[in-house]
Amino acid sequence: APPECPFCGEAAGQELEEHVRERHGHLLGAPGTGNDEQLYECPMCSLTCTNIQILEEHVDLHLEEHSFSEGGNIRDLELAQQLQSEEDKWQRSEEEKREREEFKKLQKQYGLDNSGGYKQQFLKNMEREVDRGRMQPFEYHKRKADMMESLAFGIDDGKTKTSGVIEALCKYYQNESKDVKRVWLSAGVDHFHSSLGDRGWGCGYRNFQMLLSSLLQNSVYRDCLRDTTLIPSIPKIQSMIEDAWREGFDPHGASHFNNRLHGSKAWIGACEIYSLLTSLRMKCQIIDFHKPTGAMGTHPRLFEWVLHYYSTDNEGGTKVMCTSKPPIYLQHQGHSRTIVGIEEKKNKSLCLLLFDPGCSSQEMQKLLKQNSDGTNLKLLRKFVGSLKEKQYQIVAVDGVLSLEEKADRCRASQVLTSEKIP
Repeated sequence: APPECPFCGEAAGQELEEHVRERHGHLLGAPGTGNDEQLYECPMCSLTCTNIQILEEHVDLHLEEHSFSEGGNIRDLELAQQLQSEEDKWQRSEEEKREREEFKKLQKQYGLDNSGGYKQQFLKNMEREVDRGRMQPFEYHKRKADMMESLAFGIDDGKTKTSGVIEALCKYYQNESKDVKRVWLSAGVDHFHSSLGDRGWGCGYRNFQMLLSSLLQNSVYRDCLRDTTLIPSIPKIQSMIEDAWREGFDPHGASHFNNRLHGSKAWIGACEIYSLLTSLRMKCQIIDFHKPTGAMGTHPRLFEWVLHYYSTDNEGGTKVMCTSKPPIYLQHQGHSRTIVGIEEKKNKSLCLLLFDPGCSSQEMQKLLKQNSDGTNLKLLRKFVGSLKEKQYQIVAVDGVLSLEEKADRCRASQVLTSEKIP
């Protein structure tokens, strides 16, 4: 291409020097001005050259430098974009890694990590006891044989059971005259506590055993429980819940457990208890106390609901009301217990009586002994200020379902919701 004028950009060809002199001589300094040298000034940096070829080469260097600079900027931008893309990719990878780790922690916490169930935990904990010298080998083998037999028949071995507490409470309240105005108690309830096989995750199953121990003694529910005459073991209860799911109860909840409980350490809650009871034709309901209704995060409405549950059809002048009401399953985040009664104090305050699966047989045995000052009742008593979890759910049984009603509730459980107390 013909060379261009550095001043105006026109193609000047071989006549560049003449073109510059004629058109732009006034910029360079004309001859005869006392300076014998023709001068050429660079239009880009004002450098003065004495030769037009030198000026051309100089201007070309400017153009090359500009081109290189533009290319460098593009390469810098591309590099920055690449680095940002790699940073974003690394952050996404780290976030996914954290999510997987958190999910694994939750799976382990709620017994869904395929680490085995009741049997595996029982054996592992017994082996640990032997290693620490707390259990003799012969005792290990005997307890292992008893456990295997219990699992084979699906019946609880009864080694964590304490009976007679409700009867002892009736006698205590009949003689107590200090501050209890009235008290309502459930029909006979056996206490079950967690064992080596379910410690840390079995509270829901143990509370179901407590509830069932009362239902089995109540003639109203005998027909529903003709196939369940003895308290089932925890693995058997897991199978019973799976049977309820197969009938169609609570498919959403079943999917949370991948439709499988048996052989796992999975925690269960109010929905699983509701599904199991309803599949046995028990008329029950879930009540959701989804937010505090009193000062300091308390739930007085929960206490009022329990009082109404026990006192309905059990009004009268008797101080101690040993009702035919089944106990109530009480759930909150991370734990569940069983309500076996309620006290009304002379000052009108209310106090729940709870069986806790975390309380050992040795502690529960103390309640069987007559204690005039009632200090042992601290194991059971919970006042309004003692229950401050954000949310509570209860499952209460109150009657029997016909086959048609059971089918209706099964269909309704496809979108199972609890009744919320406003």
